[in-house]
Amino acid sequence: MRRDEEFSEFFTSRFDAARRAAYALCGNWGDAEEIAQNAFVRVYARWPKVRVESADAYLRTVVTRLFLDTRRRGRRRDLSVADPPERPVPADHSAAEDRPSLVRALQQVPPRQRAVLVLRFVHDLSVEQTAATLNCTAGTVKSQTARGLQTLREAYGPALTESA
Repeated sequence: MRRDEEFSEFFTSRFDAARRAAYALCGNWGDAEEIAQNAFVRVYARWPKVRVESADAYLRTVVTRLFLDTRRRGRRRDLSVADPPERPVPADHSAAEDRPSLVRALQQVPPRQRAVLVLRFVHDLSVEQTAATLNCTAGTVKSQTARGLQTLREAYGPALTESA
């Protein structure tokens, strides 16, 4: 019983942040909701083995890997969803949805590079922490960061001139 109470508290306090992180990765609130929900299902299944001090990092890793799994070549799946909620989720004005041109530009960055950018700059992880989350080398994180930032600059530049 204590296990369920601990997880319930963890879920309640972290779901919105996980959903916003998933949105930063995928750019779609419906997909972000699915990714976040699936991440919590996976975390719950492993909850007895998850250490409290590393639970946030584990959740972040699961969210990121679920996003990447949905974007792999040939693995893109449409996930069916139950009936939509009766009430819309209230807008979080500090979220990325308030910056549509940046979100559109971020969606032009390839998924793996986008994941690196979100982990490095949204979650403020170090190169080493990002590498551990993505199960790759620090050099890969550095190169993906450089390429992703270049793609983001190229995509975001025209968006700035359009909105001016």
